[in-house]
Amino acid sequence: MDERVKFIAAYLRGEMAVSRLCDAFGVSRKTAYKWIARYSEGGVGELVERSRRPHAHPNAMSPEVESLIIATRKQHGFWGPKKLVAVLRASYPGLKLPATSTIGHLLARRGLSHPRRAPRRSSPYGQPFLGYDKPNAVWCADFKGHFRLLDRSRCHPLTISDGFSRYLLKCEALRQTRLRFVKPVFEQTFREFGLPDAIRTDNGPPFSSLTLAGLSMLAVWWIRLGIRPERIKPGRPDQNGRHERMHRTLKHEAVGPDRYEFAEQQKRFDFWRKEYNEVRPHEALGQMPPAQLYQPSPRPFPIEVPEPTYPARFEIKRINHAGYLFLSHYKYYLSCSLQHELVGLEEVTDGNWTVYFGPHALAVVDTKAKALRAIPGTVGSSSAMDAPRRKKGPSQGAAPTFHGVHANPTNIPHSLRPESRS
Repeated sequence: MDERVKFIAAYLRGEMAVSRLCDAFGVSRKTAYKWIARYSEGGVGELVERSRRPHAHPNAMSPEVESLIIATRKQHGFWGPKKLVAVLRASYPGLKLPATSTIGHLLARRGLSHPRRAPRRSSPYGQPFLGYDKPNAVWCADFKGHFRLLDRSRCHPLTISDGFSRYLLKCEALRQTRLRFVKPVFEQTFREFGLPDAIRTDNGPPFSSLTLAGLSMLAVWWIRLGIRPERIKPGRPDQNGRHERMHRTLKHEAVGPDRYEFAEQQKRFDFWRKEYNEVRPHEALGQMPPAQLYQPSPRPFPIEVPEPTYPARFEIKRINHAGYLFLSHYKYYLSCSLQHELVGLEEVTDGNWTVYFGPHALAVVDTKAKALRAIPGTVGSSSAMDAPRRKKGPSQGAAPTFHGVHANPTNIPHSLRPESRS
């Protein structure tokens, strides 16, 4: 705009010919005469850049088609662009309809659709996964999709298998997937077969939660038993592929179209599990049944679940009943899954503490900034607790940061509270 005004000003002074002005301003004669004509028509205001958008488009949606799409959408409020195109093609065979993406943009402009809210997911951990190099190195656990029983109640089959031998340790019919139903099944399995090195699951409850490091109460219990939790990535069932393949066999051979009472369904699971482990040849095992390769773990289930131990250089703290860590007169929320648990704190720099639960680093607490920053993807990875001690600053990244709250805020001025400075 400024260059155009300067060009017109020089042109009006008449000191130079138009061709020389074009050379001086670096424009063509066609552009120069266009600017002069616009100035003559409406003054300086006409020198602004005009839109190059075409006045008409040969493939534009006609107002009639647009009205028809809007009316159909209002009649069927939950139908998306694909269903709208299908029903309009059936009702108006000769009508030229736009692409489904164009209809989607139209619905969004008219406020008839809204973007889907991204679901909250717990971050996957346990990368890299442990290998299936021996029995009980990795157990796989998951829920087979629920189905209705004869009394119309839901059955949630909980399955636990050994990744090395494919031995099916448990196939238990449960009424619900909550912790109070799941934990006794795992305890019974641990008492019968011993403890594995790791358990690989998906990201659903009760294996995971949306709190710090995705820790659930079940995962905390596993860590106290010396078991490493491993979670696959969302939408990647192939990372637990051998267990998912077993579920397909379970669906065909132990569920089927017939429906039973709850107790009868459990008997069917038990019969099928025995056949699967001891009779059915497994192609990946050289046509041997899993029972020929599986051996119970040498690690027995303890009489009393031990609390985590930490090196002497660590400061030990116990999380309170609400999931808070108290440090330097401030409290920092970790997770309700860690209530009443012992955590270890290692001071890596002056005022910066790394919070561990067992061998797993969970977060960094900055006592100067009164902030807690989660360490993503640490639970289930190789332990850093036994590494040589080294001074280092808090890790950088996009991990969430939470501000601490003074343990007794009434005793300090309001201006000094962390929440007043945020």
